[in-house]
Amino acid sequence: MKRRNFFLLPLLISILPGWLVSAGKNWRNLMKKAISTEKAPKAIGPYSQAIKAGGFIFVSGQLPINPATGEFAGETIEEQTHQVLKNIQAILEAAGSSMAAVVKATVYLADMNDFARMNAVYSQYFPEPFPARAAFQVARLPKDARIEIEVIAEAGPEVTPAVK
Repeated sequence: MKRRNFFLLPLLISILPGWLVSAGKNWRNLMKKAISTEKAPKAIGPYSQAIKAGGFIFVSGQLPINPATGEFAGETIEEQTHQVLKNIQAILEAAGSSMAAVVKATVYLADMNDFARMNAVYSQYFPEPFPARAAFQVARLPKDARIEIEVIAEAGPEVTPAVK
């Protein structure tokens, strides 16, 4: 019995460091991290522009606010859709991701009659395969916007800079 335990000890010593490194990487992937950029409008309430957690980036609903002026980017659904998607793109890039990594989008419209015109702009920002999507008409959006979009994207791998 004692002899068998002696042989197990070196095996455990050789496996343990690899297991600990793997567990550490998994733990980092599960941790919640706020994402913020000046290239998108600041949050207008108690929320983050985006949260990176569990290998995904959850981007809060974006309004058509131009981050440089703090005002809406225009009156038409096309102008507002462009600005919303530019805001989302800036947040994803700040998180180390891109529009190509979006797996799910939810579109909120003040008027479903704007759907086709919104869709024409929306299609310019996402490569195939397009993300899964839902679209809803809602009674009212913050600041009386015509559109709000939220997305979920895959997060890229964490890159640790080399120390020189």
